[in-house]
This record gives sequence, C-alpha cells and structure tokens, in this order.
Amino acid sequence: MKEIINYYYNIDLIEISENTNYVSFIYKNEEYYFVFFNRTEEELKDILNIQYELKYKGFRVPDILINREGKILTKVAENYYIMLKLNVKKDEIINFISLCENLERLKLNKANSKLYRNNWGLLWSKKVDYFEYQINELGKDKTIVLNSLSYYIGLAENAIEYVNKINKVIGISNFDNITLSHRRIFYPNTNLNYLNPLSFIFDLEVRDVAEYLKVEFFNNEDSFLDLVTYLKIKKLSSYSYHMLYARLLYPTYYFDAYEDIINNNGDENKLISIVNKINEYELFLKKAYFEISKYTNLERIDWIIKKEL
Repeated sequence: MKEIINYYYNIDLIEISENTNYVSFIYKNEEYYFVFFNRTEEELKDILNIQYELKYKGFRVPDILINREGKILTKVAENYYIMLKLNVKKDEIINFISLCENLERLKLNKANSKLYRNNWGLLWSKKVDYFEYQINELGKDKTIVLNSLSYYIGLAENAIEYVNKINKVIGISNFDNITLSHRRIFYPNTNLNYLNPLSFIFDLEVRDVAEYLKVEFFNNEDSFLDLVTYLKIKKLSSYSYHMLYARLLYPTYYFDAYEDIINNNGDENKLISIVNKINEYELFLKKAYFEISKYTNLERIDWIIKKEL
C-alpha cells in the first residue's frame, strides 16, 4: 500500500498503520486516512457538495484529495479508495448536546439527494432477510450468534412492524427535519468518525439521536438522562416521536457486531456484553416509552409496557 500511496499522491512513507478498511499515516505532521470507498459515484457527488457546504459553515471536515490522475477515487486491485486529510484533533469529543445542535446546521432542501434514507421499514426488512439467509450458510459454527440472533431478529421485526404501522396510520410527514446524519454513530463520538464525509447521509434528525443513545447505553452510560434532556429541548412532530422510538427498538448495536463477526471473522465474545444486557435494555425501552408518551400519544408495544421494572 505504501507504493500505491507514493505513486498516486507523491507521498513517500516510512511507516503506515493498516486496518481492515483503511490505512492511516502521518506525513509532514499531518494525519491522513486512505479509506476503502463503499458508496456509489452518484453519492460521492453529493458528499462533495456537503463537504463544501460544511466548510462554508465552519465545520473542519477532512479534505478529500485528488490523485495524480486528477481523480478522487483510486483503484487498488478491484476496490476503490479515497484519501482524506484531517483538519481537526481526531480524538476530540462531540458530546450529545453538540450533536443535537449540529443537526440544525445542515438540512436537506427540496433538491433530491442520493444520500437520503427514507424507508426504514424496507431497508431493515432486507437486512433481516439477508441475515437469516447468511446465518444458515456461514454461521453454523458460531455458537453465541446462533443462540442470540433470533431474539434480535424478533426485536428488529418489532421495529419494522412499528415503522410500517406508523407510516400507514400517521403517514410520512413532509414537514419533519431531514438533516445531515451518519450511517453510524460511535461512542465516544469523536471528530474522526463524526466528521468523516464517507459516513454522511440525510435522514430524520432523530436517527443520530437514537443511534447515539443506543451506543451510549451499551458503553454503560445513562442514556435515559440524555433522552430526557433531548425531549425537553426539542419539540418534534408526532411522526418523529414515533420514529425516535422505532429507532431505539431496532438493534443496530447487535447487528453491527454480528456483521463484523461473520464478514471479518471478528471475535464472537464481543456479543456477550450486549446479550447480557437484554433485560436492562428492555427496561430502558419501557422507560423511554413512558417518557416519550409525555409528548405524544405513542403507539403501544404491549410486551414492553407490561415488562416488570
């Protein structure tokens, strides 16, 4: 990879750090990431527009570098990579309040965007169907996965049914904020991940909020307090309150770990800390239901409501 970086970017390297989907290095006291590109070229155009607008608004997003051929994408074997140069301290934390404030900084206008995600029920259904197929083909030796996956698929199906019902009963609102969001939120929520342009999408603002609360919970922090804070400072539509709850239901935290195990031969044991908190998270969902219900007539999920504290 050193030779490729040297050839395409005229950067002569002594040492690099190689990871599954990227290579990182320091050059002339600045930090670079050569990252596997798994988006479409149409999405890349929108990402470049977002990067330009964010820079104009004062966000110090990474620079996307052009290679010696005048292209953004660099082909390595059968894959494409993109070079990012950081402009901030990568470990600086974006806390929950800052995340909520940033959601107001860039909204999707009436123009279409290839980055807009607007059908959670369909996307989640396709993912669950794929997991069920995949586990039958690849996961027969994964004991912890085999003993836990059916529970989380059931939880996901609850979330899918919830979204589909709300879309039918309330209808998708055309007035809810569609804001700059992320494919994944990490905890701690550092500049490195939060400002990564390859993570950018547009979605309901409650997407990032719910994803933050979930990863915070599974890092042993008090997500419920942050949920209470958010509900106090932000007035949402009935539709967005329901989508916030649906997103809390959907077990992204488990599926991300599962995909790493199946696709990258990750350690199954990383699931143990998640599975051990099933009861605690169900109680969180119950408390979240009653808290959000203070602001709207939230659709019930009986098995959660009836769970004993």
